[in-house]
Amino acid sequence: MRPKTQIVTRLDYCQYLLVSQINYTLTNFAEHSEKFSHDALNRYLDGEKLSPKLTWESVQNQVVQTPKGFVVFDDTVADKDFSHKVELVRRQYSGNAHAVIKGIGIVTCVYVNPESDQFWIIDYRIYDPDGDGKTKLDHMQDMLLNCVHQKQLQFWAVLMDSWYATKEIMLTIEKYEKIYYCPLKDNRQVDDSNASQPYRCVDALTWTEAEKQHGKTIKIKGFPGNHKVKLFRVVLSTKRTDYVVTNDMAQDNTQVVQEVCGFRWKVEQFHRETKQLTGLEGCQCRKARIVRNHVACAILVWVRLKQVANETQQTVYRLKHELLSDYLRHQLKSPAIQMTFA
Repeated sequence: MRPKTQIVTRLDYCQYLLVSQINYTLTNFAEHSEKFSHDALNRYLDGEKLSPKLTWESVQNQVVQTPKGFVVFDDTVADKDFSHKVELVRRQYSGNAHAVIKGIGIVTCVYVNPESDQFWIIDYRIYDPDGDGKTKLDHMQDMLLNCVHQKQLQFWAVLMDSWYATKEIMLTIEKYEKIYYCPLKDNRQVDDSNASQPYRCVDALTWTEAEKQHGKTIKIKGFPGNHKVKLFRVVLSTKRTDYVVTNDMAQDNTQVVQEVCGFRWKVEQFHRETKQLTGLEGCQCRKARIVRNHVACAILVWVRLKQVANETQQTVYRLKHELLSDYLRHQLKSPAIQMTFA
């Protein structure tokens, strides 16, 4: 057998993540490669320094911008509940698991074009407070600043969940003259009485039929002076009601608010697809640098899959499944193991 001595590149590693179906480990790559040893793969990932900037460099020419666009922020946790001594892993709340788990936190930024219903990942940050001292809120603000000043994106509104609905972030968005839509936590203290009554939890407010349809003006406790926002009661199911706040004071239609907030789920779709199709959670290496590079490559693979999906009018799941279908067709035509009967 010829020795595996070739140098690994980013393209090589991304290609592996793109074609592999279930197992995304370096061991699996080395076992199926004629070129690369496990040590060579490990040296590559340990020696690279891939940053989130690569994501924007890869996707910027694909993004179809519009003044009506949305910038959506959220975070996800790459599950490492059964891993031991992996750097960057910490216990944190996972919305997907609805529990505190061990994992790697990733704060993501997605751009949505509501006219075409397409979306693109444009930035992300890995949550590492021990390394950089930053909270998830800090990362969100950094990416927002980057969207406005460095990327100079066209967008109308910021969509985010209740975790990011802080006074500082909401006022920062207003400073950039942008709109925000986000749900408030049920216990958030607000006033809908124009200071004639004490603050109350948002889920304790009473609603007239007109307010249910058109929203109401409120003040959130802790906001400066006479700062007011619009609040909407959005009933999603018999078991779930969201209280959505916006600084779009002209907004007066609860149904439109629900439709706008629906675009926020594009970021959840991105999280699901990267975990299921690119091996985002599949790296078993322990070093932080290797984990960071693996995450960067997994996201680049999603960018490529999404590009082809948009061009061919297919889903990313269909594209990935076709790779397995090609293998099945080949094996049916020329099986590596012939079925026999005694």
